[in-house]
Amino acid sequence: MTNNHLRGVHHLALNTDDMKMTVEFYTGVLGMPLVHAMRIPPGVGTGPANRGNPPFENLRHYFFDMGNDSLLAFFELPKNAATKGDRNALAAMQHVAFAATPARARDIRARLEQHGIAYQGPVEALPGMISTYFFDPNGLRLEIAEQPADGDHPAIVKNVHQTKEAARAELASLSNDPAWLATAMANLV
Repeated sequence: MTNNHLRGVHHLALNTDDMKMTVEFYTGVLGMPLVHAMRIPPGVGTGPANRGNPPFENLRHYFFDMGNDSLLAFFELPKNAATKGDRNALAAMQHVAFAATPARARDIRARLEQHGIAYQGPVEALPGMISTYFFDPNGLRLEIAEQPADGDHPAIVKNVHQTKEAARAELASLSNDPAWLATAMANLV
């Protein structure tokens, strides 16, 4: 049987209005290497070639290595060109959770303290998963998620699996249609 699952996150693209501050935070505090720095080519922001980029020309678009062959990207919007987003609004990004080993999570908490950045945690967010929450300088809520029992090789998907009974109880709050429930639960172990 062919595995037709997606392979994970290639890149997550976020917005900032201060790329220098963003570079300093993600490289200096979180230790994510900057791997690509570019400007959006002419016509891709407001012209007919726009493929979903922010509607501005000549934007900076920088990429950071999140690890495990995935990238975090930022577009730098012009100052005061857009309103600040509400992370608790519909169709907004609520937060980003980065997977980390226990040692890396401790290192990041130390870096946050070193830079005077407040954080909440570590707290058990899910069974076996310890989280630390904080904000980046853009106001984006971030989470460092560690699974101490897994050591240096967190089994992320396996860790969040639940029993079919527990899933059915929650899913039934959406619909009691047996066909819908069977489809929704088809991949549960």
